[in-house]
Amino acid sequence: MAASFLRPLLAPLWAAQILTGARSFLDNPLIGSRRLNRRGLHAWRVETANAMAERRRSRLAGLVRPDDRAAFERDGYVCIPDFLPTDVFAALRQGVTDWQGPAREMVQGDTITRRYAIDPGAVRAVPALAAFRDDKRWRGLARYVSGFDIEPLLYVQSILSQRRAAPSDPQTCLHADTFHPSMKAWLFLQDVCSEDGPLTYVPGSHRLTPERLAWERRRSLEVRDSGDFLSARGSFRIERDELAALGLPEPTAFTVPANTLVVADTFGFHARGTSSRPSTRVEIFAYSRRNPFLPFLGLDPWSLPGVAERRIPLLWLTHDIYRRWIGQPWAKAGFKKPGDE
Repeated sequence: MAASFLRPLLAPLWAAQILTGARSFLDNPLIGSRRLNRRGLHAWRVETANAMAERRRSRLAGLVRPDDRAAFERDGYVCIPDFLPTDVFAALRQGVTDWQGPAREMVQGDTITRRYAIDPGAVRAVPALAAFRDDKRWRGLARYVSGFDIEPLLYVQSILSQRRAAPSDPQTCLHADTFHPSMKAWLFLQDVCSEDGPLTYVPGSHRLTPERLAWERRRSLEVRDSGDFLSARGSFRIERDELAALGLPEPTAFTVPANTLVVADTFGFHARGTSSRPSTRVEIFAYSRRNPFLPFLGLDPWSLPGVAERRIPLLWLTHDIYRRWIGQPWAKAGFKKPGDE
C-alpha cells in the first residue's frame, strides 16, 4: 500500500535519473522496464553516453602523450612499467608499508578489499604519495580516460584473497562497471604474479561496436529477473565464451612488476583474476566516474582545493550517517598497516 502511494511521488525522480549515471535495473522501474528497453531506452543511454565521452576526450587529448593515447584507443587501457623514478617509488613503497592508518574493508566472497583514503593525514604520514598524486602524466591520463577534467578519488588499497571460507569473489567474473565510460587505475606496489589474482582486461572491449550495442540491448531485456544481482544493479557480467561473438579476444592478465601503472576505461570488460593461494596485493588505486550526460569537462565542486583531498572521508561519513537508506559496504576496520593479514 505504501509503495503504491509513493510511486507517483517518485516518478519524477526516476525520470530524471535517466539522464544521470543511475544504472540499477532493480531500483529504478524506468531503467529496468522491459517495455522501454525493448523500445531502445538502455541502448540510447549507452550510445549517447559513449558519444558524449568521445567528444569530451577529444577536448582533453592534449593532456596525454600520443603513444599513451594510441594505446588507449587500441586497447582501452594504458600500461606503463617503471612509472615513477626509482628513488621516488622506493620511498612510496616503504612509506606505505610502514604506515598505519584508518582502514575500511569490504568483504566479497572469499576476498577482503581494504582501503585507506589518500587525504591530508595520509600525505603527511607518507609524503611520497604526493609525488604520484601530482605527477603530470598521471593527471593527464586520469582526465583523458575518465573524459572529465576532475580530480579522481585516490586510495591505498589492499586485496586480501582467499581469506574466508566462502564462495569465490564476484569480482573475478568479467564485467563492465556501468553502461558508460569511466576510469579506474592501479599503481602496483608489489610484483603481481599469476597465482595472486592479477587484474585482467579484455583488450578493445571499451569500444561501442554494433555487436556490443546489440549485446547491451539483449542484456537490458533479461537482466532484471536473471538472478544475477550485480548485473541487475547495472554492472553487466559476461561469460568468456561470449567474447568471440562480440569480436573480442581473451582477457589480458596484468602479471607485471612493481611500479607498473595501469589506467583503464571500465566500460571495457575486466575482472580480478582468480587467486590460487592466499595472497595480499597492495596498490595505489584511483577511481573517477561522473554523470555521463554532462557536456562540460569541469565545473566540479568536489575538485576544488581543500575539498578534493577530503572527499573520501566525507563520503564514508555520509554513508555511516545514512546507512539505513543508502547503505554502507565499507566497514570501519580500525588502524592497520596495508599489508596486515
